[in-house]
Amino acid sequence: MPKRILEGVVVSDKMDKTVVVEVERRVQHPVYKKFIRQSKRYHAHDESNAIKEGATVRIIESRPLSKTKRWVVITEGEQAS
Repeated sequence: MPKRILEGVVVSDKMDKTVVVEVERRVQHPVYKKFIRQSKRYHAHDESNAIKEGATVRIIESRPLSKTKRWVVITEGEQAS
């Protein structure tokens, strides 16, 4: 089974070698059919501590690295305003 890749915005870089990435997705309400924005936060591994808050990044699934970390940052995009 291939590993999932998600894209989101870094909302915290206060931890050592870890960033918190918020991934937003749109889902349709089952009854009202209106699209709703849902977001979820993932702890991702950042080996170099180079990624800062506000950056758009892509994360990939990995083996458990700690109690909460199961994702690794693979690329960094442009800064979000």
